[in-house]
Amino acid sequence: MLHSALYIAKAGAKGKGVFTKAYLPANMIIEVAPVIVLSKADRLTLETTKLYNYVFEWGNDVSKGAIGLGFVSMYNHESPSTCEYIMDYRKQTITVKTMRPIAAGEELTINYSAGWDDWKPVWFTEAKE
Repeated sequence: MLHSALYIAKAGAKGKGVFTKAYLPANMIIEVAPVIVLSKADRLTLETTKLYNYVFEWGNDVSKGAIGLGFVSMYNHESPSTCEYIMDYRKQTITVKTMRPIAAGEELTINYSAGWDDWKPVWFTEAKE
């Protein structure tokens, strides 16, 4: 499930990102994306490629990886973020939900390192626009 207002566009120095054409209220599920689950060995191999920045840690012990389909791997990082993501290991999905009202034209972001409003260092230098 992908909300019909979402689209991919240039996000300045961050490359591409996910945006909305319409107002989105807080606490709205905007995407339920299937994932491709990777074994620990496949995750380690993939992390030696350009896809490293698109792999989610997966599983209760985070030893596996997952590639999110839909738009889920295209959300840029921000802390606090405009959205949060919830992983369902059994269903092999990632759900994205808004955390506050979002205006039309605004970029949707997730926090790569923790909960939507937690701050922890990330593995890359955040680009400043």
